[in-house]
Amino acid sequence: MPWKLERSDAFNGTHTTLHTGAKMPVVGLGTWKSKPGEVANAIRVGVEAGVRHIDCAQIYGNEKEIGEALKGLFDSGVVKREELFITSKLWNTFHAAQDVRPALQKTLTDLQLEYLDLYLIHWPHGFERGDVLFPKNEDGTVRYADTHYLETWGPMEQAVNDGLVRHIGLSNFNCRQMTEVYEKSTVKPAVNQCECHPYLNQEQLLAAARKLNIVFTAYSPLGSGDRPWAKPDDPKLLDDAELKKLADKYGKTSAQVLIRFQVERGVVVIPKSVNADRIRANFNVFDFELSEEDMVTMASFNRPWRACEPKLKLDDGSEIPRDAKHPLYPFNDAY
Repeated sequence: MPWKLERSDAFNGTHTTLHTGAKMPVVGLGTWKSKPGEVANAIRVGVEAGVRHIDCAQIYGNEKEIGEALKGLFDSGVVKREELFITSKLWNTFHAAQDVRPALQKTLTDLQLEYLDLYLIHWPHGFERGDVLFPKNEDGTVRYADTHYLETWGPMEQAVNDGLVRHIGLSNFNCRQMTEVYEKSTVKPAVNQCECHPYLNQEQLLAAARKLNIVFTAYSPLGSGDRPWAKPDDPKLLDDAELKKLADKYGKTSAQVLIRFQVERGVVVIPKSVNADRIRANFNVFDFELSEEDMVTMASFNRPWRACEPKLKLDDGSEIPRDAKHPLYPFNDAY
């Protein structure tokens, strides 16, 4: 089917509108893989460059340092809390109803915040409860929990009612799972955050989210070339020859073109960097537009290929999706 640009009616160029009417900046700063010792400066550089959306997660292991950076920015008057849109995520070991609030409270304490703008269930499938974030068996396989995400959603809704979070949402949920939460919830999911880039353009999932008035956020929008498990023969999106031609055409970097591709689709995008120049450049994407022809060209890159699918290495050296046997694993569905 030929690709067609369908911009959300809620999209106005720099912000999108959530189902509550609140505004969410379409370009944010991701913090996955941003090491302690580097992430605080990245936050400062980003905010000073105009970034007003910061994406965090407990599992990233850097929320305390982000909190210190945010406090410094607030105390010095660089930005006010209400001017920022801050997201975090509930990790897989805290899906049990009684664990949601303590996990959220830890994130708020670490970030030194009274509330989050958005709190997401990081993955639909849960791990064994406890303080070990990746509980494993002797053979290296993960120890799972059978908690259904609808059981987790109730305490998420209560956090909204109690004013600890403004919106709640999903991450890595497939279409069927996203729709189930939407249909069975009182407080509707505001966002579904998933891997998305031209090699995995998520056209079907994006269309489904739009029908439910759920904003779609793209993580790893540059292809996550610095992911720890990358192999030498994996696709390298930023090195794509056709992408480089487009970047040259517009006088922009390949990263800027990738970010602008999502912006023009009405997709929120959260590129990660700790390099000051790249952080500034990644936010500087509002002074050009891609032509319809070039949008179609970029959509044609779709393979689809995932950079961020947890894998388990077998004795023979081959790899399989780590969590595929879990009944709630999202990527067993086509989208």
